[in-house]
Amino acid sequence: MNDLMDGFPPDPSGQVTLANWRTAPFNAWAFHHVREIVPSADIANDPSAAWPLNSAISELDDIQIDADDDQRLSFHEFLTSTNCDGLLVLHRGQIVYETYANGLTEHTPHILMSVSKSLTGLLAGIMASQGLLDPDAPVTDNVPELARTAYVGATVRNLLDMRAGILFNEDYSATLGPIIQYRKATNWNPLAAGEPASDLRTFCQSLTRRDGDHGDGFQYVSPNTDLLAWVIERAAGQRFADLMSKHLWQPLGAEWNAYVTVDRLGAPRAAGGICATARDLARVGQLMIQHGRRGEIQVIPSDWIEDILQGGSPQAWAQGAFAEYYPDLPMRYRSHWYVVNGDHPMVFGLGIHGQNLFIDWDNQIVISKVSSQPLPLDSDQISLTIRAVAAIRRRLATVPSKTR
Repeated sequence: MNDLMDGFPPDPSGQVTLANWRTAPFNAWAFHHVREIVPSADIANDPSAAWPLNSAISELDDIQIDADDDQRLSFHEFLTSTNCDGLLVLHRGQIVYETYANGLTEHTPHILMSVSKSLTGLLAGIMASQGLLDPDAPVTDNVPELARTAYVGATVRNLLDMRAGILFNEDYSATLGPIIQYRKATNWNPLAAGEPASDLRTFCQSLTRRDGDHGDGFQYVSPNTDLLAWVIERAAGQRFADLMSKHLWQPLGAEWNAYVTVDRLGAPRAAGGICATARDLARVGQLMIQHGRRGEIQVIPSDWIEDILQGGSPQAWAQGAFAEYYPDLPMRYRSHWYVVNGDHPMVFGLGIHGQNLFIDWDNQIVISKVSSQPLPLDSDQISLTIRAVAAIRRRLATVPSKTR
């Protein structure tokens, strides 16, 4: 990490480029310098309305976490093992733990990867509450350019719940095929010599093959979220970044601007390109605990949050490939959020390379975690993170309230 992008110019061995920025060790620098690599659009905050976060530090460093090999890890070992760049824990609206590594600070936006989808799902709920977006409407109502694609007959709700029957292999290790063309279309991969430039909206129009019926099982297709952003832009008549700023980031009281990567024509990578600070990500979780309300302002519709908590199909989730990463958890997926059922339900956002936002309503706990894990999806690190979250929840659930 210390040798990455060090020098004027940096040594070639430590240069972070469009070709290597998502691979280790280069991602440890790249994930909080994304806009220096990929074009982006600001999601502006309102500095005059920042939501202050008070501190009430709790002792979490002594938490022990079970590892897969019958060993127990210290909390610090857990952070190191999961390549954590930043972790922030809120309890009852106050910061009880905060730590950073690899040059990240509380003021530095970090890429959220597919936690971006969860934020986009909230924006969809806000647009729906204003009558601008109908979740049950066909996507072709707003984007008729899709009339000859596999999205014909799919609804906005199918996109939100990842239940559109689109043939797209989301294989992060692939070196050929549609996912590579998708990355090039979004400006995330370099073009080959002489290769013509593409763009995200044209790529969406290239998805013409079906893989099942719309509304069937959970099928994770990132372009669904980019298409959702296109639908939202068409419905509202404004850019995604501006809508996110006006309707979520500013009323939320974000302390810092966020940003989202864009393609060569300005289309947002809503599926994975939002970059924000760990603190502002935690504020999103706290807003959800408060049922979408901050002070006198209802930012996110409370019924949209309630639908996330109650909606979604366990059967559809069980049919999907992601269920294998959470084999012991009763889960659903709703509006781009993962929902864990039970006496004390939990909702979370998940992004590749170790990005997470966990929300526990009953115990008023929010955990934002940003990381630079080498593998996009690592079952061992996912499992370890879930166990660490369970340990944090157990610890803080026993902390007495000062108001009792």
